[in-house]
Amino acid sequence: MMSEAALLEIDRLCVEFDTRGGVVHGLRGVDLSVRRGETLAIVGESGSGKSVTAQAVMGLIDVPGRIASGDIRWKGQSMLSREGLAMAQDIRGKDVALIFQDPMTSLNPLMTIGAQIGEVLRRHLGLSKIQARTRTEELLGAVGISAPRRRVDQYPHELSGGMRQRVMIAMAIACEPQLLIADEPTTALDVTIQAQVLELLAGLQETLRLSVILITHDLGVVAGLCHRVAVMYAGKIIETGLADDVFERPSHPYTQGLIRSTPRLDDQMERLIAIEGSPPSLLAPPTGCAFSPRCPLSEPKCAEQPPLVAVHAGASAACWHPATPAWREAPALAEAVS
Repeated sequence: MMSEAALLEIDRLCVEFDTRGGVVHGLRGVDLSVRRGETLAIVGESGSGKSVTAQAVMGLIDVPGRIASGDIRWKGQSMLSREGLAMAQDIRGKDVALIFQDPMTSLNPLMTIGAQIGEVLRRHLGLSKIQARTRTEELLGAVGISAPRRRVDQYPHELSGGMRQRVMIAMAIACEPQLLIADEPTTALDVTIQAQVLELLAGLQETLRLSVILITHDLGVVAGLCHRVAVMYAGKIIETGLADDVFERPSHPYTQGLIRSTPRLDDQMERLIAIEGSPPSLLAPPTGCAFSPRCPLSEPKCAEQPPLVAVHAGASAACWHPATPAWREAPALAEAVS
């Protein structure tokens, strides 16, 4: 659902990659919007298109990839049109920033921390070298790194994983962006450091009044931080809605499966219920519902692509029988639980 007040709007976005095996359809008509001050979570298993969506917004789809169709708009103005390309270059890195998934491969091992953050400040804000160093020390302190004056002269390999992730966050907020995209920012961290990083992001959002897109597979993180959720599967959005509504009343069988396969402290199940099967190949994506081969409620109607429609207040789903408790109704799975 688009809104005039949205900062970022993604409209029917399709991204393709040319490979030796054929064309991989990474995104197949993605619609998303992010409003001011909200946190939107994009969840789904690996290969569903979460990171490709972020890369498309940041202009990082390189050959052999391409944006085949659709549009990305910032405050109503297209970032993909010929007239919007210059605007997009100024926006990316300044008004829209990205925290990459793996800081060890994202940071330049041959440059000091101070030089890398300073490069952002000098490029987008025009600061002098001395001003950039002073601001870098302030940023490192803001993200909870001790002894920032010493850290600016250190290299990435001299820092721990948690500290490297904090450096990535400092780099992303250096220009005080309006939208921050965090691509699985806690993947390579232990549980204690994960909690610290998430608490840091929440604090920065409140302090800087950021809009945030959080890409993750951790539903616990989503429940604690996010206002809205978009569930991706096989390059499409299959369910979206307010976080509380999606968790309390998941409408799509895939979303139900994700939630049922997540361990909970208040549920004493003997074992978790896995989603059987594998995602489809995006070299030849199905014309109908991509989840149909794995769905306990699959029927001939599922050979047609279901539209994303409102199923109840606060949620929409792309399913021919939304809100049906698929994992409770499937006989084989019911036996496994009992």
